Formats: sequence, C-alpha cells, structure tokens
Amino acid sequence: MNIAKNWGYGIIEGFFGRPWSWSARLDYATFLKTHGYQFYIYAPKADPYLRIHWQETWPETTFAELNRLGERYRQTGVAWGIGINLFEISFNYNQQTIEQLTAKIRYLNQLQPDILAVLFDDMRGDCDRIADIQADITHRITDLSTAETFILCPTYYSSSGILDQLFGERPPDYLETLGQRIDPQVHIFWTGPEICSSGYPLDHLQAITQQLGRKPFIWDNYPVNDSATMCNYLHLRGFENRPSQMADWISGHAVNPMNQAYLSQLPLQTLQHSYQQQEQYCSQQALVEVATSLCGQPLAQMLLDDLSLFQDQGLQQLSPDTKAALIAKYQSIDSHYCQEIIGWLQGDYPFSTDCLTL
Repeated sequence: MNIAKNWGYGIIEGFFGRPWSWSARLDYATFLKTHGYQFYIYAPKADPYLRIHWQETWPETTFAELNRLGERYRQTGVAWGIGINLFEISFNYNQQTIEQLTAKIRYLNQLQPDILAVLFDDMRGDCDRIADIQADITHRITDLSTAETFILCPTYYSSSGILDQLFGERPPDYLETLGQRIDPQVHIFWTGPEICSSGYPLDHLQAITQQLGRKPFIWDNYPVNDSATMCNYLHLRGFENRPSQMADWISGHAVNPMNQAYLSQLPLQTLQHSYQQQEQYCSQQALVEVATSLCGQPLAQMLLDDLSLFQDQGLQQLSPDTKAALIAKYQSIDSHYCQEIIGWLQGDYPFSTDCLTL
C-alpha cells in the first residue's frame, strides 16, 4: 500500500435516492480534471450490489458500464474508486460472510480501482466489539484488494448525537479503538461536528486527529440534498467556511454532491476557487463566475435570479403557478442544467426512505 500522500479534493457519489446517469459519470472525468479534483469514488446508496446485496455480483451490463467508467478516469488522469457499504456485516460476521467478502473483493479487483472505500455508515452500530470487528474486516480487505488507497468510513462518522439516536449509542472509545486497530496508512472518513457540517474548525479537526491517530479524510456533505428535508432544495451556492488551510489539517476532502449531477458542478467548481484564492475567496463572486463560465450569460443570470427560490424557499413552498412559470422559463434553454431543474420541479427526485438522516 502506497497511500501516504494527501489526496487533495475529489468527489464521492455516496448519496441516497436517484443516482447519476452513466453518461453524467463519464462527463465528470473531464470536469473533475479541469477543476483540480483528484478522484471520483462510485458509491451510490441505490446500488444494491454495494450495500444491501453486497455479497452478489452486478448484472453483466452494469459491470461493463463500470469497466468503461474506470477506463475513462484512468485515461483522464483522475483516480477512480469504488465504495462498498457492508450493510450490518458486524451482526453476522462468520466464516460464510468472510468467504463472501473474499469473493467480492477479488471480484472488485477486476475493475482495477485506485481507491477502495470500506463503508460502515448508515447502519446499526450497537454491536459488541464493533470497532474490533470493523478493523478485522478492513484488514482482510486491504490484504485482498489490489487498490493502492483505502478509506474507512466509521458507523459513527460525526460528533453529532443524531447518529446515536438512529443507529444505537456509540460504544465508549469507538473512534480511539478504530484508530489504534486500523493500519495508520488507511484513511478514515469524517463528516465533521455535524452530519452536514457548515464548517471545519481547526480545534475540532485537531481533536479528531488525536482520537483517530491520523488526520481525518473529510466527507463533506455539501451540496448533497438526499435527505427528507434537503431533497426540497437545490444547493447551488458556493462553498463557505472551508478555509484553504484545511489542506494542512486533513488527509483528503471528498465532496458528496447532489442527486442532480450537472447542477452540482456549480458549487463544486467554487471549491477550486476557495483553495486557490485563499483569503481572497468570496463565495458569492465565485458562484457568479462559475455560473457564467459553465452555463453562459443568459442561463447564469436566470439561475442567480432564482437562487433564493431554489436554495432558501424550496420545492414544497413553491406554489403550482410558480412551479409552472419556472418550468416554462427553463424549457426555453436546452441544457443539462435546465433539464435537472425541470425534473426537480416536476418531482423526478423523490426522497428515498432508506435515508434516515435529516
């Protein structure tokens, strides 16, 4: 394993609900390369073969699409990753499960991922010796996988008490035990003080670094919008409270985008501005520049004019007349961005009840 480097920033398609299209994922290779992103991790919660039915293999057509996707990212020079969500494996960790896990990792090796994310998020954690079990599973995977980089997502991946309410009270010293048991070369995901953190204070990151025995690999839940509350909003504004100094405090920065792949590009591109411009960064100005660059002046102005409707007021608060007027307005321009806005207005991105967080 050669994973000592800081991974910079990238994205993880790790949300619930309607996943991206294969064509959007292919398009993202060029977008990410152009805007300084270093990796893409395929981990949609809607893919049953990476979560509920992780023991099973993909249909041949899906496996072919994944092969094609990996090849595109390799050609583009963006690291390609897969995230397997081993749903509640800790409660049934026996010889049969170990054999299934061994077969699955060898199967994933055929896709030649650069990064393999081992995900224990969004599942029950009230299990005896859960940290020890998860450490053992992780080491089995790192021994079998041909990936160069490994990232573990704990069951309790934030300081937020909401996780304890949803998945059972976290065991004492859970993070410390994981940190001690997990090879120091394995990165560990962390969403911050909250599940969807508004910022990452230095003192918080320093405390988590001490608990984990390594710098955290940030899983940034902005601009994701997959929860029961957030699916009513389009998060288009630029990143805020992610100071450029974060690069010195973390081992990587993975952004979890919206269900709307192309609209996600607006906030995603502002992250590059934030890291590059440092103290001179202004999120509002960055959004204006990004929207104009990506969408062209007419559509950019439309988006900026309607920004508060999309991100502040939200879908449930829009009257039928307002929705109809917005649909007619965005139908006037043929673009992926407009298609996603229209789809959102028409209810094409329903909430997935599998998502338990707010």
